[in-house]
Amino acid sequence: MTTTTGPRVTTGAPRAGSPDPAAAGLRARRTARRRRAAACGVLMTPFFALLVTVFLIPVGTALYLSLFTDDQPGLGFGPERTVFTGLRSYAAVLSDPTFLGGLGTVALYCLVYIPLMVAGALGLALLLDSGVVRLRASAQLALFLPHAVPGIIAALIWLYLYTPGISPVIDLFARADVTVDFLGIHTVVPSIVNIALWSNLGYNMVVFYAALQAVPREVIEASVVDGAGPVRTALQVKTPLVRASVVMVAIFTLIWALQLFTEPMLLSQSSPMISSRFSPSMYIYDAAFTRTNYGLAAAASVVLLVCTIALSYGVTRFTSRADIAEEAR
Repeated sequence: MTTTTGPRVTTGAPRAGSPDPAAAGLRARRTARRRRAAACGVLMTPFFALLVTVFLIPVGTALYLSLFTDDQPGLGFGPERTVFTGLRSYAAVLSDPTFLGGLGTVALYCLVYIPLMVAGALGLALLLDSGVVRLRASAQLALFLPHAVPGIIAALIWLYLYTPGISPVIDLFARADVTVDFLGIHTVVPSIVNIALWSNLGYNMVVFYAALQAVPREVIEASVVDGAGPVRTALQVKTPLVRASVVMVAIFTLIWALQLFTEPMLLSQSSPMISSRFSPSMYIYDAAFTRTNYGLAAAASVVLLVCTIALSYGVTRFTSRADIAEEAR
């Protein structure tokens, strides 16, 4: 007698000793995440190393020095010792009229320099992108070349052009019976702005021009089809599309403007209108290397850093709110 057996029924449970597919998939995902984290760590290590080396350590050192001062007891004949003074150096900096005057000078410099820089560089980039300018590559090179000149050399060149008696520009004005004092009380800030514009306008123009090259040509062609002229296309189509680059250039220009040092330091050799504490950076230099008051110099450095961070954050927040409001329309 033969018996037949039905088909073998298997259950969903894995056999003993066989790998679990779900567990294997989980281990694979964990391994992939660990590899991505390791890759990110390797790639970010140079950035964090530079951040700690060139920013966090100097800032920490400045904070430490600002809380101490060097004192010589015994009418200056005793051994020098370091004394903890707390926030006394900050109070001295914030109550010093020369430092506050330097902040006002830099504020005036920023109000004149930053709009001219951003508008001038963007305008030149729009002209080059429109095709109106011929020999575009040569024009870009000619505009960028002043940026290749070191800041000290640029200041020396313009010091020669600003100095009466040796300046061909002043002699040319004199022949037309026009007296110009480029380093006078009312013209010294515009003269410094002129040097900074001459040095940096071409660099920022290249930044804007590169951003304009990423604008889709279809958008520009559509605006032309809709009847927009060259000026309207530049201002209402191209400029909004490179708004991120405009904000970036404005922030970087603000940061560099607050550190104004090279131009007034060299021009001070020929102008009594530029004192040794003309700007906050010159105040810091004078406190550290002329008066050897490192605590005061460190406190002024921290105050300048706080002002720079606050203003940069304010510009970023203002532009972010403007973008949100524009998107909500």
